[in-house]
This record gives sequence, structure tokens and C-alpha cells, in this order.
Amino acid sequence: MNVPTRWQSAILDALRVTGRESITSLAERLNVSDETVRRHVKDLVEQGTVHRVHGGVVLAGALAEPPFSRRIKERITAKRAIAKSVAALVSDGMTLLIDSGSTTTYVAEALQQRSGLTVVTNSIEIARMLLGRSDCAVQLAGGALRADIGAAAGQEAIELINEFRADLAILSMGAIDAKDGYMDFDIDEARVARAMIDRADRTIVAADAWKFTAKARVRVCGFEPIATLVTDEAPPAALREKLEAAGTQTLVAALSHSAEPN
Repeated sequence: MNVPTRWQSAILDALRVTGRESITSLAERLNVSDETVRRHVKDLVEQGTVHRVHGGVVLAGALAEPPFSRRIKERITAKRAIAKSVAALVSDGMTLLIDSGSTTTYVAEALQQRSGLTVVTNSIEIARMLLGRSDCAVQLAGGALRADIGAAAGQEAIELINEFRADLAILSMGAIDAKDGYMDFDIDEARVARAMIDRADRTIVAADAWKFTAKARVRVCGFEPIATLVTDEAPPAALREKLEAAGTQTLVAALSHSAEPN
């Protein structure tokens, strides 16, 4: 059994607290160079203790999604850029199905400039954000509320979704995998997403590039049901091939180079 070095122990301690770290953030936390972190991360990867993901590392076996309260504060610049691009695809007067997620919450923020929308969502925060804004009618899909996602994700929520026919479904995803398609961490959230896909004329997925290497347990759907993927970086080659074969339009949002934290 390998005994972690001082720096490896510090890296593991940070990951146990935050769930995911970039090389740069670890270097800043440990007050060492990026190259020092990469060297120790390489050893931890070889030992199977951590996994490399897009832009950083996670603990091995970390297939649980961080709580909404933390995700909403992460990669804000990318999520707002994605949200702006998604909002540009929405016309006044549309009926929308929007699932719970940090990126879709930023989409709701961007939609405040639209008028005459009907929005059906299972997210408390999205409903709160749009309620009473720009002549927007909001339907909150109910049932038992879950603090970890800030939303309802049970059969009662699905029953309300099934009452509507929407122009667009706007969805978040836990991961996008070249082999398995669109994935989520929770079976109830995946069922809500499937219901929204079934009840919409067209589906848009809003997902930042971290989702291209994230690992999640539950399959939401294959590639064919998704008309448009809006992200902040071009997908890797294997995933891009699957998206193109399915006829999915991929839009890469232009990032603002402001001082806003990610």
C-alpha cells in the first residue's frame, strides 16, 4: 500500500471537502507550482486514488453530484455565457419546460428579458426568479422537495409536466458520455428530464465543458432526442462525432473575459 506524500495528502484533503479541484486551484491552495501538483496528481491517478477530469481532478468513485448551493457558485462565467446563448433561442410567448440545475438557473436569469412565456419547472429557484417577471406564467411541478437539488423530482412533478405540450425543453445534465449519451446522477431527476423531452417539440441541453468528462450513473437518453447542445468549449472528437451523427447542433457560447469568478 502506498503512503501518500505530504502534498498528496493535502490534495486528497482538498478533494474530500470540495469534490473537484483544478490544477491551478490546488497549486494556489498548497502554495506550490502547477507542475508540483501535476506530478503528485499523476502518482495519485496511477494509484487509482483520483481521476483526471476536464480541467482538474476528482476522488475515485466520486459519482455523487455536489449540492445545488455549491454548484450555483461554480464556473459562473461559463454558465452565464451558456445561458445567454440559450436565451437567444427562445422567442416571446413560448411554452418552456426547464429542469433543475445550476446552469438552467442562469438560463432563467437570462430569460427575464423575454415576455409572454409559460414556464413549467420543478426548480424552486427558477420559479422564484421568473415569477411575476415580464408577463411570465409559471407552473411549479410539485411533490416532495429535495434540499440537495432545490427542486421536486418525483411522480407528482412528472404528472404536471405531462399536462403540457411545450415548444422547448431546456435541460441540464450531469454528464455527456460518447458511449452512453446524456447522463445524470439521480434516477428521479433523470425521469423528470425524460418526461420533459417527451412533452417538448424540441430539446436544448445547457451544459458546461466539465460535463464532457464527468461520470454519472443514470442514463437519461441517447443523442438523437437532443436538438441543440449549448456549451462553453468544443466537445472532444469522439463526442463530437456522436453529436454530428445524431444531427445535434452544437453551439459554443462566447465567454466574457471579465473578472467574474469561475
